[in-house]
Amino acid sequence: MAQTENYLDLPLEEVLGDRFGRYSKYIIQERALPDARDGLKPVQRRILYAMNEEKNTYDKNFRKSAKTVGTVIGNYHPHGDTSVYDAMVRLSQEWKVQNRLVEMHGNNGSIDGDPPAAMRYTEARLSRIASEMLRDIDKETVDYVPNFDDTISEPVVLPAKFPNLLVSGSTGISAGYATDIPPHNLGEVIDAVIKKMDNPDASVSELMQAVKGPDFPTGGIVQGVDGIRKAYETGKGKVVVRGRAAVEDVRGNRQQIVIDEIPYDVNKATMVKKMDELRIDRKVEGIAEVRDETDRTGLRVVIELKKDADGEGVLNYLYKNTDLQVTYSFNMVAIQDKTPKLLSLPQILDAYIAHQKDIMTRQTKHDLKKANDRAHIVDGLIKAVSILDELIAVIRASKDKQDAKKRIIAKYEFSEAQAEAIVTLQLYRLTNTDVTSLEKEAAELKKKINELEAILASEKKLLQTIKKDLRQLKKTFAGERHTVIEDKIEELTFDIDVTVANEDVVVSATTDGYVKRTSLRSYSASNGEDFAMKDEDHLVGLFELNTTDKILLFTNKGKYMYLPVHELPDIRWKDLGQHISNLVTIDKDERIIRSIPVREFSDDQYITFFTKNGIVKRSEMGLYKAQRYTKALIALKLKEDDEVVDVFQTNGNCDVFVASNKGYGLWYHESEISVVGQRAAGVKAIQLKEDEFVVSGQAFDDLTEPSLVVVTQRGACKRMKLREFEKSGRGKRGLLMLRELKTKAHRLKGLFTIKEDDTVCFQTSQGEKHSVYPLELSASDRYSNGSFVIDTDNQGEVTEVWKKAEYSKPFEE
Repeated sequence: MAQTENYLDLPLEEVLGDRFGRYSKYIIQERALPDARDGLKPVQRRILYAMNEEKNTYDKNFRKSAKTVGTVIGNYHPHGDTSVYDAMVRLSQEWKVQNRLVEMHGNNGSIDGDPPAAMRYTEARLSRIASEMLRDIDKETVDYVPNFDDTISEPVVLPAKFPNLLVSGSTGISAGYATDIPPHNLGEVIDAVIKKMDNPDASVSELMQAVKGPDFPTGGIVQGVDGIRKAYETGKGKVVVRGRAAVEDVRGNRQQIVIDEIPYDVNKATMVKKMDELRIDRKVEGIAEVRDETDRTGLRVVIELKKDADGEGVLNYLYKNTDLQVTYSFNMVAIQDKTPKLLSLPQILDAYIAHQKDIMTRQTKHDLKKANDRAHIVDGLIKAVSILDELIAVIRASKDKQDAKKRIIAKYEFSEAQAEAIVTLQLYRLTNTDVTSLEKEAAELKKKINELEAILASEKKLLQTIKKDLRQLKKTFAGERHTVIEDKIEELTFDIDVTVANEDVVVSATTDGYVKRTSLRSYSASNGEDFAMKDEDHLVGLFELNTTDKILLFTNKGKYMYLPVHELPDIRWKDLGQHISNLVTIDKDERIIRSIPVREFSDDQYITFFTKNGIVKRSEMGLYKAQRYTKALIALKLKEDDEVVDVFQTNGNCDVFVASNKGYGLWYHESEISVVGQRAAGVKAIQLKEDEFVVSGQAFDDLTEPSLVVVTQRGACKRMKLREFEKSGRGKRGLLMLRELKTKAHRLKGLFTIKEDDTVCFQTSQGEKHSVYPLELSASDRYSNGSFVIDTDNQGEVTEVWKKAEYSKPFEE
């Protein structure tokens, strides 16, 4: 009869969910996470157990790693050989674990991330401290389970005579859980365990008197005690780990940075490569050379600095931008009661103490049973010696061993075990087995039994025994702390000079938003001519600045952009600049109306704004220093239909002049404008009538008397002396400076204060550009309309007026 096959018809989600659930459970419990009791993952436990079983211990010779790996795979761990060998190698790397559990001969990798030699070349054995992990495993201290093919048994957990989870730390990623427990100092952790035994309610702060924080085998400096405390209280927390570096003076007025400790788990070769890349890419100035001088005497990385470089600044830059400083995140997850749990320091210590109580209790019971059994035998032998001749006679009369035992038990009331000991007693022992030595052994056994029974009867005695053992361990294995703990996380500051090559450049900005920096060479080669710009566009700033300076660009929408000069695109004089939207996000119809270069943001300097609706605002310059500048920032608050017409940098001693389209001009001192915050709106600058708006606001030093130049929509231009006006107060109507005509009245398109070599430019509705050299015009009074410079009938009305941006060196001493 043909066999019928049964198939289950299950939905895919159910099958996937079930299988993935099983897989996750396996990964979590039996691969990636350590046990809270012995701090080992299953593969590590199997390696240590297999080596111990094979007598591959610290007091014997080294043995090929391949042999151990074979044993582990064959008996306990049915997975790939590389996963086992990699785990074994990690246990032997002194830059990964403080107290390595495996000693290895041969190449076991390096701090530079080099792979270890293949397992056929290396040799290994358990370290001395690893033997403490396994001590007394043969005394029925731990539970065993069958291995994967039910041929032998393997331990569920190791006795772990020292708190390995904290001492060695652990890192792993499983399904839904990850763990990161840093290594700690053995002596400190033992002190904390003892403290917790003495006072089960000890707080984290009390425990931290013993455990100061992580102690990495690579040394370094840990900053942030608050982060450590949080991690110990909750299981999660962050600290900063930095390498140990010092700035040293060397010959020729130079300095070098010497690094002799790097943060835990950082690949040194990668870190050095990154440092050299920063030098090559000129991300940091002042580094002449980066050398890795590490040899068998110890780790040493030297960063040679250029002459007069700021050593501390460069070091801080390296802390911030390379792995010389990293953030370590505690995530203390371990398996407790077959479940992954996020554990605090007290919980980890409690788990270990509970484990040790269990181990010590089982060990004591085992020793007690053994002692009782032996005492029983010794009692039998003492009794036997006293009736030796009779016993011999009984044995000689017996048929065989079994018959002899029966007769002895029947005649002298010995137990089965005692009878066995008597009949198997070798003749030569009769010489030695004198009663005194047996009685001495019996007394010792009685004393030992009493001690063991006392331990089992009293928890206090049990804990004392554990503590005594731990103190002995501390004495034997504890070393000095490697890592320094610092209370606060240091703010990393460095001057811009550290990151930017100090260089003078020409910076240009246009009203349409094209910016660039140009080398002085490129500017000189073009003689300052042939500047690339679109037809409708014009310059709003042309400065010779240093790459360490900043430039502020103000827009008509009341926004501003903060641009470090070194971040501006480096473009030739003859090529078009880059649009500002590539550097910061701005609106489509936003225009640049003023560029102000800045070296220092000082509070005795002000930024003064004039708006179309007749508002003026003055704020301290320091408010405009920006930390983040990827988007346009608010310079002042504008009403919906308002826009900025002019912006000036003032010093508190300036005069201002405001002009409206209907030809009214008002002159007063800047001290009348109250100083307000960055986002404030400002105050009334001039009184406006209906259909009137501000065309221009000017600020100028109150010691000079500049000329005023106006241009009207009809192409008329006139120059006036400032003294034609009377100095007045803010918010007044001002004085008329155009003659009102009945038909086709002149309307102001622009007003500027000008010095000797200034040029005023304007554009007409037909797209023509014209320039006027105002000082060639004779001075007029307020009541004229000036003289026509173009014929508007043919060339179109004036649509825009600006003062030509002249090349200047604003910070020249």
